[in-house]
Amino acid sequence: MASGIIIHVNVGKEKRTELFTEERIRIGSDETCDLQIRTNKLEADGVWLELHREGTEYRLIEFNKTLDFTLNEKPIRRFKPIEDGDIINSQLLEISFSFFALVTQTSIITTNREQRHVAQFIEEAALESASSPKKDEAKAFLREFVRELFREISWTTKLIILVLSIGFLSGILYLGFGFYRELKENREVSQQQNETIKRLEEKLALNNEQIGNIDKTNKDIIKTVSLAPNLRVEYGNGICLIVGVYDLVDRKTGKTLRYPDPTAYSPDPYEPAPTINEEGFSQPPPPTTGLTTEGSGTPVEYDFIGTGFHAGGGYIVTNRHVLQPWQEDDMIKQMMKQSNGKARIKRLVVYFPNFPQSFPLKIQQTGGREDLGIAIIDPNLVSPDIPVLPLETSDDSVAIGKTVVTMGYPNGPDRLLAMVDDSEAKSINARFGNSRQSLLNYLAQNKKIVPLTTQGAITDLDTRRIVHDAKTAEGGSGAPLFGQSGKVIGVNFGVFTESNAANMAVPIKFAVELLKIAGWKSPEEIQAQQNTQTQTASANTNTAVETKPQ
Repeated sequence: MASGIIIHVNVGKEKRTELFTEERIRIGSDETCDLQIRTNKLEADGVWLELHREGTEYRLIEFNKTLDFTLNEKPIRRFKPIEDGDIINSQLLEISFSFFALVTQTSIITTNREQRHVAQFIEEAALESASSPKKDEAKAFLREFVRELFREISWTTKLIILVLSIGFLSGILYLGFGFYRELKENREVSQQQNETIKRLEEKLALNNEQIGNIDKTNKDIIKTVSLAPNLRVEYGNGICLIVGVYDLVDRKTGKTLRYPDPTAYSPDPYEPAPTINEEGFSQPPPPTTGLTTEGSGTPVEYDFIGTGFHAGGGYIVTNRHVLQPWQEDDMIKQMMKQSNGKARIKRLVVYFPNFPQSFPLKIQQTGGREDLGIAIIDPNLVSPDIPVLPLETSDDSVAIGKTVVTMGYPNGPDRLLAMVDDSEAKSINARFGNSRQSLLNYLAQNKKIVPLTTQGAITDLDTRRIVHDAKTAEGGSGAPLFGQSGKVIGVNFGVFTESNAANMAVPIKFAVELLKIAGWKSPEEIQAQQNTQTQTASANTNTAVETKPQ
């Protein structure tokens, strides 16, 4: 039974293959499309094709009639089910789409054949004929016949018989030599046949090995194609959106630092005259005074977002710059230096998919050299529906060229809104656009907080960096990087928009070290501890029963 659909796209000489499991698939040049294609054939962006899944098949619901689409070189029509191997083509765009159902098939080839040894059969028959008892009877008859001849016939006759006998024996020897020569030739032919059979067996074994490798490769391809969807289903609910707000306070007094009050500003008479803004009103030059703890100016506050994942026991793994963003902002550091201020976390929470409420988050540990951070939520609040992401402890899963999958929240609420209908997105923005907290609460209550899943490959690595080309963006920092084993092999920390092949992740072994410093225990350690406690409790119970007074 098909669980999705594979789409092969041909744009001129460029080819690409994508896998989709969504109920609705939109194809076009618009940014909201699931399969976005850029072309200079069209000036305006839009949706070209829209597919909906009904049961186990996809149907063509909508299409752009101006693009002259054809289905299998025939006019296209709505609500047509997409069958395996169908091709939708547009000569106007010079683009074609091929559709294939995602079906797992297994091929088993068994070879068990015994070869007949023809040459050995011929050899045995020849040897049996050579050792026949009739040969001995002929020898005895000839011996008695010669003896009687020597008794009855004259010397002349005996001489003739002797000559005949010699001739006869010569003939026998000649025939025997011919038979021997023929037998020798048969042996050589048999040897050649055996060698030919041996070569054929070797070729057969090689073919069987190649078939086995092809079958293994097909299974690996199927596993790779389904890796991202499987990981999303199994571990997607363990990927959290980190949201926080911090302000600046005075180091000595702890009071909130504010921007200067614009109403209390009076221009210097020796300064240039005020400028005129776009609306025609006089606009004084900006104040030159620094931050202050007095007045009614706006407090210095900044909000931030990022990605994290659950490592078990309420521990959340992310980046240091996600939990302490002011450390990476030169402007904020300059402001703190000039005003003798420091940053203070006012609000730090996480949102998990399918959970309507946020969870308070507390910073536990931050890395030194590595861009890693460990935070924790109340373990008593952790639901069994929040999975624990497995951490890869082996280095075999990390190699150049191997497939990787990342899940996170690049672009934060903006991307989440892009996943809903345009009309609904406009309505949500109109209601909550001025408050990120209210917007996120609405999205959480309506189960619209879903991590973005992308797939790529490792392009480079060293002892402290994993470079990959799985697409991500700002807000995806702290996202887990899964390997082909289905376990987390790294933590994303660097997003480079200029090059898709230069996204970086910290190897997971450094995160494991930081987790242990923060007090985290692995699932194996927890299981061993529980077993020990169970054994201790059982031993204590037995001791109490034995010492019970009569």
